[in-house]
Amino acid sequence: MASWLGGLGSGLGQSLGQVGGSLSSLTGQISSFTKDILLEGTEEVGDAPTELQVSNSRLREIESTHATQRLENERLKKVCSDLEEKHEAAELQIKQLSIEYRNQLQQREVEISHLKARQNALQEQLQKLQTAAQSAQLGAGVLPPTTTSASFVPVVRHHSSGFQGDDMDFGDVIWSQQEINRLSNEVSRLESEVDHWMQIAQSSRVQGTSNADQSEICKLQNIIKELKQNLSQDIDEHQHELSVLQDAHRQKLAEISRRHREELSEYEERIEELENQLQQGGASIEITDHSKISNLQKNIQILQTEKLEDTQNMKELEDKVKNLNEKLSSVENENKILLNERELVKVENSQITQEYERLKSEFIKLQNYVAEQETLLKEQGEKLPLMTSSEEEVLRLQQALLDAEKEIMRLNTLNQADSFIGAGEDTQVLKEENRKLGKEKEELQKKLASLQHKDEDITSASIEDTNLELNQLRQELERKEYELKESITERATLTAELEELDKQNQETMQHMITLKEQLSKQHTEADSTINQLKLDIDFERRKVSEVEAEKMEMSKELETQKLKMNHCTFALNDLHMSNQQLQHNIKDLQEQLKKSQDCNLNNKKEIAELKQNLKQKEEELSVSQNELTKIINQESNSNYQDLSLKEREVEIAKLNKDISENKQLNQNLEKSVCDLKMENGKLLAVCEELKQQLHEAFAEKNKVSLEKYTMLEALKMEKGQLETELSQTEKRLLEQAQKYEQTIEDLSNARNMNTNALQLEHERLVKCNQERDFEIAELKRNIEQMEADHEETKEMLTTSLGGQKQLTELIKEKELFVEKFKNRALELQQELDEYVKDSKKHEILRQNLEEKDKSLAAMKEENNHLKEEIERLKDQQSRSPPVAEPKTLDIITELEAEITQLHVIKKNLEEEIKLHKKTIEDQSQNTVQLQQSLQEHKREIGESKFQYEQMNVTHEKLFLEKDEEIKSLLKTIEQIKTQLHNERHVFQTDSSDLFQETKAQTLNGENGNEKHDLSKSEIERLVKGIKEREREIKLLNEKNVFLTQQIDHLSKDQVGKLTQIIQEKDLEIQTLHASISSSSYRQDVMYLQQQLQAYAMEREQVLAVLSEKTRENSQLKTEYHKIMDMVAAKETALMKLQEENQKLSNRFESSSQDMFRETVQNLSRIIREKDIEIDALSQKCQTLLTVLQTSSIGTDSGSGGVNSNQFEELLQERDKLKQQVKKMEEWKQQVMTTVQNMQHESAHLQEELHKLQAQISVDSDSNSKLQMDYNGLIQSYEQNEKKMKSFSQELAQVHHRIGQLHNTKDLLLGKLDMVTPPLLMASSVSQASDIPSSTPPEIVSDASKLLQQELEQLKKMLQEKDVTIRTLKENNQRLSDSMAATSELERKGQKDTDPEMKQIKGKCDVFQKSLREKDLLIKSKSDQLLSVSENLSNKENENELLKQAVTNLKERNLILEMDICKLKEENEKIVARCREKETEFRALQETNLQFSMMLKEREFESHSIKEKALAFEKLLKEKEQGKMGELNHLLNEVKSMQEKAVSFQQERDQVMLALKQKQMESSALQNEVQHLHDKEQRLNQELERLRNHLLEMEDSYTQEALAAEDRETKLRKKVMVLEEKLVSSSTAVENASHQASLQVESLQEQLNLVSRQRDETVLQLTMSQDQVKQYALSLANLQMVLEQFQQEEKAMYSAELEKHQKQTAEWKKKAEKLEGRVESLQESLEEANAALDAASRLTEQLDLKEEQIEDLRKQGEIKQEMLEDAQNKLMNLINSTEGKVDKVLMRNLFIGHFHTPKNKRHEVLRLMGSILGIKKEELDQLLSEDQKGVTRWVTGWLGGGGAGSKSVPNTPIRPTNQSVFNSSFSELFVKFLETESRPNLPLPMLSVHDIKPLGAAGICNPSSTRSSSHTETTGSGTSRRPDANPFLAPRSAAVPLITPTSLGAGGLGHLLMKPISDALPTFTPLPVLPDASAGAVLKDLLKQ
Repeated sequence: MASWLGGLGSGLGQSLGQVGGSLSSLTGQISSFTKDILLEGTEEVGDAPTELQVSNSRLREIESTHATQRLENERLKKVCSDLEEKHEAAELQIKQLSIEYRNQLQQREVEISHLKARQNALQEQLQKLQTAAQSAQLGAGVLPPTTTSASFVPVVRHHSSGFQGDDMDFGDVIWSQQEINRLSNEVSRLESEVDHWMQIAQSSRVQGTSNADQSEICKLQNIIKELKQNLSQDIDEHQHELSVLQDAHRQKLAEISRRHREELSEYEERIEELENQLQQGGASIEITDHSKISNLQKNIQILQTEKLEDTQNMKELEDKVKNLNEKLSSVENENKILLNERELVKVENSQITQEYERLKSEFIKLQNYVAEQETLLKEQGEKLPLMTSSEEEVLRLQQALLDAEKEIMRLNTLNQADSFIGAGEDTQVLKEENRKLGKEKEELQKKLASLQHKDEDITSASIEDTNLELNQLRQELERKEYELKESITERATLTAELEELDKQNQETMQHMITLKEQLSKQHTEADSTINQLKLDIDFERRKVSEVEAEKMEMSKELETQKLKMNHCTFALNDLHMSNQQLQHNIKDLQEQLKKSQDCNLNNKKEIAELKQNLKQKEEELSVSQNELTKIINQESNSNYQDLSLKEREVEIAKLNKDISENKQLNQNLEKSVCDLKMENGKLLAVCEELKQQLHEAFAEKNKVSLEKYTMLEALKMEKGQLETELSQTEKRLLEQAQKYEQTIEDLSNARNMNTNALQLEHERLVKCNQERDFEIAELKRNIEQMEADHEETKEMLTTSLGGQKQLTELIKEKELFVEKFKNRALELQQELDEYVKDSKKHEILRQNLEEKDKSLAAMKEENNHLKEEIERLKDQQSRSPPVAEPKTLDIITELEAEITQLHVIKKNLEEEIKLHKKTIEDQSQNTVQLQQSLQEHKREIGESKFQYEQMNVTHEKLFLEKDEEIKSLLKTIEQIKTQLHNERHVFQTDSSDLFQETKAQTLNGENGNEKHDLSKSEIERLVKGIKEREREIKLLNEKNVFLTQQIDHLSKDQVGKLTQIIQEKDLEIQTLHASISSSSYRQDVMYLQQQLQAYAMEREQVLAVLSEKTRENSQLKTEYHKIMDMVAAKETALMKLQEENQKLSNRFESSSQDMFRETVQNLSRIIREKDIEIDALSQKCQTLLTVLQTSSIGTDSGSGGVNSNQFEELLQERDKLKQQVKKMEEWKQQVMTTVQNMQHESAHLQEELHKLQAQISVDSDSNSKLQMDYNGLIQSYEQNEKKMKSFSQELAQVHHRIGQLHNTKDLLLGKLDMVTPPLLMASSVSQASDIPSSTPPEIVSDASKLLQQELEQLKKMLQEKDVTIRTLKENNQRLSDSMAATSELERKGQKDTDPEMKQIKGKCDVFQKSLREKDLLIKSKSDQLLSVSENLSNKENENELLKQAVTNLKERNLILEMDICKLKEENEKIVARCREKETEFRALQETNLQFSMMLKEREFESHSIKEKALAFEKLLKEKEQGKMGELNHLLNEVKSMQEKAVSFQQERDQVMLALKQKQMESSALQNEVQHLHDKEQRLNQELERLRNHLLEMEDSYTQEALAAEDRETKLRKKVMVLEEKLVSSSTAVENASHQASLQVESLQEQLNLVSRQRDETVLQLTMSQDQVKQYALSLANLQMVLEQFQQEEKAMYSAELEKHQKQTAEWKKKAEKLEGRVESLQESLEEANAALDAASRLTEQLDLKEEQIEDLRKQGEIKQEMLEDAQNKLMNLINSTEGKVDKVLMRNLFIGHFHTPKNKRHEVLRLMGSILGIKKEELDQLLSEDQKGVTRWVTGWLGGGGAGSKSVPNTPIRPTNQSVFNSSFSELFVKFLETESRPNLPLPMLSVHDIKPLGAAGICNPSSTRSSSHTETTGSGTSRRPDANPFLAPRSAAVPLITPTSLGAGGLGHLLMKPISDALPTFTPLPVLPDASAGAVLKDLLKQ
């Protein structure tokens, strides 16, 4: 502990020393700073550039100081961090110690609990014994006392009284303190017990019975006895402990005194011995021993001082003993106090019991009293039934009192009512007391009853106690009765007072009512004026409050943002630390990389050397082999064979050694290469991880910075908006206030006017003005808002433009960076390639070495063979030398052959090595090219995607256009169909019926009598014809439906369906031919032939149109094919990309790749060719169909022959198709093989994917670097912005100060003008010009350009002010001239005024002087202010810089966090990309499948086309034979086959879709499985981490435990050491006498040292005194400066105070004036409000009148409408009654006309004419005409020529109208029906304003309407046909049966022409098409 504390102390000392040093440096800087400030006052420069230089120099100085401060700050931060670390270490140690102490405490507490339990058990035994004894004493009367709870038993703590050594002094003190604490705790516990018993006593009053009370009393007595016993025990124990303590102290004192005496005796003995020695020594020694004697004397003095100290210690110990005795006495006093308290408690208990019994007696008395009162009340009720009960009176009085209180509260006038309220409250209190007493009485009654039962059992001892208590209770009862009587008397007085109060109340109430009425009138008038003002104010306040609330919210948000920023800063710091670590790691890795590269280079060099050695060895080998051959040749002749063999063997051994060494070297190199590769891989992995982490960190940082920037901008924008809104609202309020004031002034002026009329007009004008003003104000506001919006939009645009510019710049920078990084990536790839090459070279070298080893082994074997052969040769030579020669020759030849073979092998190997090198280089080039191509392909893919999207858009547009064209074609086809149908129907009807009818008519013309018989047959024919037409119409409708269905599906099979339509038309034409052949009459035939020709022409036109359409269709198809080709090209591009990917993956499988590429290209080509062929075939099919149709359509039978050329072409095409089908099958097989190859090659693609991911990670690293740079730029930009803001603020402050100075100048000038305006103008102007010049803006800034601009602006301002000053001077000169002229006149006139003028001039001079002095003062003050402001601004800038640094750190932290998040997201994205690549691979597989399916489809289509070709051949053959039915049958078969094919295709597509879904599901499941595996891995990692953490924790705990044990051992050792020291000290005292001589010498040396030290201290003192003097001088200077500052400030403050006082006085005056005005305005306002009320009433009355007028107008309009309706109805009635004819009569006449003989028919006609109202003359004319009979009548009746036709009454019949004779009866009847069914145009619904009176022109002349209608109808009729009936209207218009135009005087027509009555059944109006035939109209009519 001591060492640790020492270390901590030393550390703290160092840190404090550092802090002290820094503080001293700071103080030095501050003092220099103050000096600079003092000097700044003197530095005043005139010119601006010099000022700039000064400011720049100061800036530099400040920057230098700032730098020094920064360094100091950093040093202090380091010191703080060191201190924090030490603090943490100390805290850890303290924690360990506290844990140990806690353990010990727990043990002690356990022991205490055991002791307590034991004590409680003993106490319980004691209590049992005591209770037994008490029960024996009391006997049967007293109940046995219950045992008390353990909580109320006093606890006695026993402590060991043993002492161990001298250390127990401190222990005794602690123990005594503990005892005191324990006793105080016991006191508090006893107090709580007393409180508890008090509570029990109080509760026993209300609840408990007498039995329970007695038992409690007994318990209390027992407890008191126990407490007494405990107290006595405690006192005994305390006395015992005191005695023990005193004994211990006595013993200690005795020991100490004994030791002291022993020491004294020893010293005395020593002194005596020395004296003896001195006496024995002679006088000669005395001279030498003087120094020794002095030393001894000093020793004696030291000993005496020690003795004094010992005595002091003794005294202190005695004082301690006295203190302890005092404490003991105080404890005894406390015990006595406690005893007294116990006695008091007993007394209180007795008092409580007495009170209890007294209350009981009182209750009994109260019961009796209550009973008496009840009887009295009953009697009073019998005597006085009118009197109410006392309680009711009390209630009534209370109510009256409450009313009185309320009224008093309202009035606030009567102060006397307080006492009465008190009385009322007293009554309530009395009542409550009565109730309580009643309750207590009842309870007491119950208790008394119980007591009476139990009184008999109480013994004599208890009776005495109860008697005493009863007496006390009786006394209390008497007191209570007295109080009751007093209360009754008080109540009586109160009732009297209440009656008086009632009277006063009534009077006050009446007075109040009158006052209220007056006040209410005034109040209503005031409220009406106030409310309006309040509303306006409230509205504005709400706005302000809303704005404030928004501000508060903004501030809260800012605070939250700040908190977030703080959090972020901490995180940033951590990230910075981690970043630094990462950077260090990167540096280490880079160093390692460099080392590895160096190693690589060394390895390369070694390999090159090895190669050279190998070559040398090979050359040596070759040389040796040559030598061998020579030696073998020479062997036959020479005797040196043995020597040569030995030399060779030696050489071979050397070679073997060299080879083995080479092998070892190679192995070592291989190992080193492998290690290097491994290290490289690890380093790369680490680098990638670090890059990823950095990238993530930077991404997060960027995000955070962007979010903060956006938030800040948003906050700024909102703040600006709020400020603008506030300013606008303030402006509005001011404007409104001004307007109100103006209006009030106007009203007050108007009030002064005399006449009422003038007042009203004036008020009206004022109101108008006010309204106009408000409108103008609103318009202005709108304009301002618009301008503000415009400005905002401009700002937004500018900001957006700026942002775009910034973005473009950033994009450019990023592009540059990306290019850099791409170059870097390429370089890295090149390095990688180089490494790969090196590795390959190594592998090749290895292979070469292996081959060389093999060759060496072979050589060894050959050598062995040679040795054996040489031995054999030796043997043979020894045996037979002549025979050996041929063998040696053979061996030599063999060796030569082998050598040549070896040379060949060597050459081959070298060539192979070269080839390998070349291949490696090619591969590296290929890899580079592939990477480039990959990038290009990526770009191309992007471009192709873009083009594909564009193509899709264009396709959609084309499809839409085609759809529109198809719709237009369909419309044209429908029109053609309708025309054809109409023509057919007309033709058929004309051929069958119409011509017969015409013949019949001609016959009837000849034989007029036969026509009546024929009419029936004609009607029958008509009916038949109508039925036939209905059938035809049905058929046509069905065909139309079928055609519409076909047209819907035209997009696929347009041509086929067009052919079907043409065939149907052909069939119809054939039916027409049949009808032509059936017709019998030649004229008809001729007519029909003409029509046929016309129809043929039309048909040809239709065919031409169709051919055009087919051409357009073919063009569209060609366009479609082009688009398909484009798509195919895109597909091929995609396929190429895929192939190139495969190239990358399969570097070593070039042959298979080429095959795959070729197959894919072939597939795409085949598919395109097949598409083109299919389209060509379909076109040919269409042409064939057209040929067939043209052959069938021809009019003559011979014209329908088919060309043989066409047939041959078809056959040729069929053959071609067969060949193509075969090719298709072959290609299909090839495609299947390629698909299988594709599946095999998918694995290589995945490897490429991994490589691409690595590249992506590299790109992400580059991006992260870019983001780093970008973030740095943003931070610098933000810092610049902040600096700009600070400079702008400082400028604003300077401007403000200049403005203040100007204001002061103006005030002074104003005052001077009051005295002498002409004289002082010049001086004031000069001062004004001086002031701005004397206040240069000494603002420090980095951006000098901004300062220069601002200085230029200030200069401009100064120039303007100079101009104004000049003008003022000129004015002053003029004034002075005029004044001089006037003064001359005055001098002449008034010579007496000269002395007065002199006096005034003197005063002016005085004023001028004072002014100049003040100006000087102001200048000095302004200079000082500027200097102070500069200092402040510098300090603020420093603070801001520090804050910015902190914020930057926070932002960096946040950005790093954001980067981490981004990196995580990018990891996820990479995973997603992997998945996407997998999906793409699947998609490729699916496309392969689709290709196969497409091939199948193409095959199927080819088959179908073959079948079609066969069918066409058959059709052509059958066509030659003339079999049409079979052709149709075959076509139907073909259609059915096509439908089957379509269904098969659909089924196949469905199956494919299902397969794809299954594949997708399986992939999803695989992904899920992978995800689960990843999760398992993560969980396992977490488990391992937790296990490691647990192990570490356990290790730390074990280490701590060991450390604690070590500490214990150390402490024990220390104790032992101390004990040993004690022993040694005792021995040292004995040895002290021997060492005295040695000490004397040492003391002399010490004396010398002390003298030296004294000299040094004296020198230091002098130095320090000098320093003190310097400090005193500096202090005096500072005080002087401070005093100057204070004086100046006081002067400034006094001046400002005076100004403020004057201003306040002025403001007060203004306020008083304004109050007066407000009062007058309020009065005028009230009058104005009254006038306004009157005006509003008038306006309301006017509005009511206007509403009534409008209602009346509406009623008049309604009545007019009613009148017009009635007139119209009357007219309709007249028309209907005039035109009505009896239906039955007409029918009879008609039938009778036909039944009568021909001679008498004209009589019947006359009868009919007379009924119809025709004149006789007209009838005669009609009958006398050429046509004698019904022909003319019928024709007129059927629309030919009657005068009474409906639509056109007065049109004469044309003479050239031959259609009548040619038309049939049915046609005329139809026309008649058409005319009858034509609707009447509905009457226009006129508005109220368009209603005219009855005499208007519109009603009088109906002829105009008729004529108009007539013209319309004729126009429409004649325009269509020249021979048509003019009475026919267009059939499309629906017309009613009744037309009002026939009412005119046009004459009545035929009977049938009469208008049909409302009663008769009428045809509903039918909208008939203009192209519909008569038959169709009839059919529709019959249906209805």
